[in-house]
Amino acid sequence: MIDVDNFKLYNDIYGHVRGDICLKEIAITMKSVITRPSDLIARYGGEEFVVILPTTEHASNVGELCRKAVEKLQIPHAGSETSEYVTISVGATSIYPEIKSELSELISIADKALYKAKESGRNNVIML
Repeated sequence: MIDVDNFKLYNDIYGHVRGDICLKEIAITMKSVITRPSDLIARYGGEEFVVILPTTEHASNVGELCRKAVEKLQIPHAGSETSEYVTISVGATSIYPEIKSELSELISIADKALYKAKESGRNNVIML
């Protein structure tokens, strides 16, 4: 799970039109990192994205590539407490599904990882 850091402030300062453009730029940039045909990136609501990486053991490595790529865009963010540019926080996890596995379990763990990434200063990747 990926969250754009301090995005509400971004919208407040630059407006919703610029906010939408920012989200599109981030999505395109992350898509350039996520290149396998089986991988999926999708908007998960508001300023959140989800990335599904089948048969990937080190999802945090991909998360870090995404984080660096977004940071490299250097989209100005005057209201951010994290950086002068737009940044993302990433919560990553990996599971081996079983017959009784629930999708909600995967989402819950990734969400906890994202919360920890934000809690520990944002603009980072936490893997649980």
